[in-house]
Amino acid sequence: MRRLMLGLAVAAVTFAGAAHAQDKKFTIGVSIPAADHGWTSGVVFHAERVAKLLMAEHPGLNVIVKTSPDAASQANAVQDLDTQGIDALVILPSDPDPLVNAIKEVKGKGKFVALVDRAPSNNDNSVRDLYVAGNNPALGEVAGKYIKDNTPDAEVVIIRGLPIPIDQQRQDGFDKGIAGSNVKVLDRQYGNWNRDDAFKVMQDYLTKYQKIDVVWCQDDDMAVGVLQAIEQAKRTDIKYVVAGAGSKDMVKKVMDGDKLIPVDVLYPPAMVGTAMELTAAALYDQVPVHGSYILDATLVTKENAKDFYFPDSPF
Repeated sequence: MRRLMLGLAVAAVTFAGAAHAQDKKFTIGVSIPAADHGWTSGVVFHAERVAKLLMAEHPGLNVIVKTSPDAASQANAVQDLDTQGIDALVILPSDPDPLVNAIKEVKGKGKFVALVDRAPSNNDNSVRDLYVAGNNPALGEVAGKYIKDNTPDAEVVIIRGLPIPIDQQRQDGFDKGIAGSNVKVLDRQYGNWNRDDAFKVMQDYLTKYQKIDVVWCQDDDMAVGVLQAIEQAKRTDIKYVVAGAGSKDMVKKVMDGDKLIPVDVLYPPAMVGTAMELTAAALYDQVPVHGSYILDATLVTKENAKDFYFPDSPF
């Protein structure tokens, strides 16, 4: 009986402590790019989805999600969130370097900062407590290795993203992936992670080069433009296209055995939700979440594509 009474007492104290934790009032500010293409539309979707889940789980929690079209607007959005008395900031920068000062201002006030996807070019870890990202070097390396293993003598054109640090990481990874093969890179141009820009770049490549074996583009959205340009030009020399992100449209093509999209490389926009969940855990549960959390760059193939296909997702 004494053991039972002691157990009930401990349970009561634990429950009271948990209830008290739930009553704590915190505000998390979430700053992300506007949905200007598929991947960022996925980021916005998952940020808003997880914000609702977290506020339902923690009645005292307020999550404010702000989207911004460019780095200057995002710096203003971070300052605005700071004036609203946030306890933590989750930020996926449109371009990290111009936002360092705004982030440091929040961090300097003792607020918890979770940086998502894009780190400053100097890898300054002092701007954040937590870093959640896809594996950018591996995204390029996995794509390069697939091309090396399957078409070791391929002539390849590359469509880059934006001139920011993660683009270079992906490029360096790709070059590592094709090292030791006869793969020849014909050209590299920026497509700005935009399907219309990628369409124009691919049109230029198709005019410039009479023979192209493989296209590597860093983003599934750009792959849409690439495929459109290939179809319009009626070019049959291109063996396949390798992109990345794991969008539902590209994963479906892989599932269906599409000749031009045999694989995709995973880079999920839901990572912003991972950062938000871990930030809430740091505030409410005081669990140690400081450091880096890097997601795998999984090669999506016909065999495993069903595990990464989410038809209700916007991306």
